[in-house]
Amino acid sequence: MTRKIIVGSRRSQLALTQTKWVIAKLQEQFPEISFEIEEIVTKGDRILDVTLSKVGGKGLFVSEVEDALIEQRIDFAVHSMKDVPSELADGLMIGAMPKRENPLDCLIFKDVSHLEELAEGAVIGTSSLRRAAQLLHKRPDLTIKPIRGNIDTRLRKLQEEDFDAIVLAVAGLKRMDWLDKIEQKYVFLEETICLPAVGQGALAIECRTSDTFVQEMLVNLQDPETMLAVTAERTLLKALDGGCEIPIAGHATVRNGQLELKGLVSSVDGKTFYQITEQGNDPKALGLSVANQLIELGAKEIIQGLRDNG
Repeated sequence: MTRKIIVGSRRSQLALTQTKWVIAKLQEQFPEISFEIEEIVTKGDRILDVTLSKVGGKGLFVSEVEDALIEQRIDFAVHSMKDVPSELADGLMIGAMPKRENPLDCLIFKDVSHLEELAEGAVIGTSSLRRAAQLLHKRPDLTIKPIRGNIDTRLRKLQEEDFDAIVLAVAGLKRMDWLDKIEQKYVFLEETICLPAVGQGALAIECRTSDTFVQEMLVNLQDPETMLAVTAERTLLKALDGGCEIPIAGHATVRNGQLELKGLVSSVDGKTFYQITEQGNDPKALGLSVANQLIELGAKEIIQGLRDNG
């Protein structure tokens, strides 16, 4: 007898592409299972005229999906990991993290081809405080202007509005096969210029802790190195109690079984800037250590100050 599995996904083109990729991978291993997508509109999808940092709160793109999981309207959900709060709702767990896509950010230009070539005061489109703060740290003269919408919407705004460049995640561009379609010049921003968001480039497949059938199925998609790296990053984020309203970045890599975690906290204008790099073997211990070092440098004062003024 065929069993049907309902998969929750945001309605955006990227989210659906990611969800269909996960289903295709599972279908190869479990041909007897029937998969169906339940499209869910989240708060983050509904509010498009305000930057995410001003909307505030955690789980802007996952709360409604988690509700559907808890209410058993869906069996598992596919998220972009960077959208998933460091604290999951009760009764839920990350069932798998597939192999991570490129975690870097991409700067797409209207006319020039390098960050250094942008004129003084050039307008950069991004609604991410993390991206804005790091770009301002490198180029304090830049003007940051909020931009929201899907990939194609932002690329159209780059051409039609007063942007000199916009920032997008490489992972989304690659998953949507957009890199070959972009007519403008672009560069991948190395970590020395723009450290990625926690979990960027990774997918989170979330399920109920009580659903052992789904858990046993999802474990086939687990990538151990991605799990180790993202666990370190998310431990860092949780220890700093950070969200999209704070310029926090974190990226971990695994080399020869050794973890390296880079963590960053900045003021919105990029003038106060703390960064730590450390190696270790235990992802949670490493995340806590980097967070504590950032706190000792003054990260907590930045975070609290932004919350008080928010």
